[in-house]
Amino acid sequence: MSQESHQPRVSFEISSHVEPDDVLLAGISEFGLAGLTAVEYLVDHLDLEKTGHITAEQLPTITPFENGQPRHHTRLFSRPDLDVTILVGELFVPVWAAGSFANAILDWTGENGVEEIAVLSGVPVPHGPEEHHVFYIATEDYQKKRLGNTDIPGMGRGFLDGVNATLIGRGIDSQLETGVFVTPVHAQTPDVEAALRLTESIADVYNLSVDTAPLESFAEEVSEYYTELAGRVESARESERPDDRMYM
Repeated sequence: MSQESHQPRVSFEISSHVEPDDVLLAGISEFGLAGLTAVEYLVDHLDLEKTGHITAEQLPTITPFENGQPRHHTRLFSRPDLDVTILVGELFVPVWAAGSFANAILDWTGENGVEEIAVLSGVPVPHGPEEHHVFYIATEDYQKKRLGNTDIPGMGRGFLDGVNATLIGRGIDSQLETGVFVTPVHAQTPDVEAALRLTESIADVYNLSVDTAPLESFAEEVSEYYTELAGRVESARESERPDDRMYM
């Protein structure tokens, strides 16, 4: 019997008072928190406004707070003069719930005319200093539209799982343009260098005016919070260990 059969039926609901833009950029809680750190920095540096959030039912959840003020764990941000909506996901989504989470995003973006989705992600693979690069896994139409004038290489071989697999899979079978930007991460949290690589790459791909110099200071400001969040993510990953997948 599969692990999924022992898990509750989980559902996600997206609430937004503003329609998403043509592009959705996402970063969620994963080992190293590089993607999450990158998108949070983009939200802060680009002065984006919260436009919506995602809630989860039948899934162990968290309610982050700052200065006594609680907030939703997964939030959407944009601004009127920027054709990008950013999803910031502080909730770790286990493999068995990833399909429901990704499909909720896909249904919502499909209903609102989103044309492309890109995810920023760190991957915990053994690597040397010469492998500190950002790689892509992207559908052919995404590559033609966004990557032709960049020097970002494609990931050599492997497979995606979880949220990323579902999002990329939809792109293969539809006109939705999808891409995942990945970079190796270390155990320290947050992996600022990995987050910096992702931020610089996505700024280049989408022509975003982003000064990455303050990123290290930004990460240090929230390092205690990130450390606690990373502990939660790693603890959840330990329970998911039989379902882990590998990039190569």
